Amino acid sequence: MVQKAREDPKAVTQDFLQSPIMRAALPFVNGGLAGMSATAVIQPVDMIKVRLQLAGEGVKTGPKPTPISVTRDILASGKVLDLYTGLSAGLLRQAVYTTARLGFFDTFMKSLGERAKSQGKKVGFGERATAGLAAGGLAAMLGNPADLALIRMQSDGLKPAGQRANYRGVGDALMRIARNEGVLRLWAGAYPTVVRAMALNFGQLAFFSEAKAQLKSTSMGPRAQTLTASAIAGFFASFFSLPFDFVKTRLQKQSKGPDGTLPYKGMFDCFQKVIREEGPLRFYRGFSTYYVRIAPHAMVTLIVADYLNFITK
Repeated sequence: MVQKAREDPKAVTQDFLQSPIMRAALPFVNGGLAGMSATAVIQPVDMIKVRLQLAGEGVKTGPKPTPISVTRDILASGKVLDLYTGLSAGLLRQAVYTTARLGFFDTFMKSLGERAKSQGKKVGFGERATAGLAAGGLAAMLGNPADLALIRMQSDGLKPAGQRANYRGVGDALMRIARNEGVLRLWAGAYPTVVRAMALNFGQLAFFSEAKAQLKSTSMGPRAQTLTASAIAGFFASFFSLPFDFVKTRLQKQSKGPDGTLPYKGMFDCFQKVIREEGPLRFYRGFSTYYVRIAPHAMVTLIVADYLNFITK
């Protein structure tokens, strides 16, 4: 093998990539690398999105923060690098969540494609949607602890200085939450997280796959097709998932009050209280910021994943 590698390294690489184990693993590896690349770019926007969602909690009226005002406050109280708070948790989340969701989706789609081919049919939108929903739900359960750590790290700066946890990193956050609140607390907000992921994947993966299939018959080149399809997917992903993302953020950020109780009992209780105390439109506060976070993240993730899938064929 060593001699063969010296004589023809490209052939050895191809043999390795074509092995059954690597063919099964590549969708997951490519998905994780794509998601982590996108998070490294989008993390500051995600930080601003979280701060917008937590502003004015429990108050229907009052000052309405904007992305610009939130950014200005973060920069005024610290450093530019504060916008990257929670990056380690964000990267861990992508390493788990995006690895799983893109890997599962690709695996499901290959299986559906083979079944459709054997029946002389094409994979329809309904099948794409089902694959996206299933992949998102499974991945969200696996990635919830890292997602929780990310929210805790990003919201820590909103607390008075004496009450801040000052997490040193994602590992420190996970260990302290598990030790102080119990291991099961790492899955706080799992229900809305799963529903959000299913809604996001339905909008992102199903619409991306469908848009690419529809755009193949146009005069657009492959790159233009991928870019256009990912932009369409980003919009639908944002629209369907933002209310659940909002509730997820609130549930994961909450901590027990002096009386030992939590502000929200669960997803439905949070929905009811926000509608009653803050109004239904509060769920879509920061939609533009969320779209600026989701759409480019979706575009970078899908484009990188598409490229990695192409070079590892």
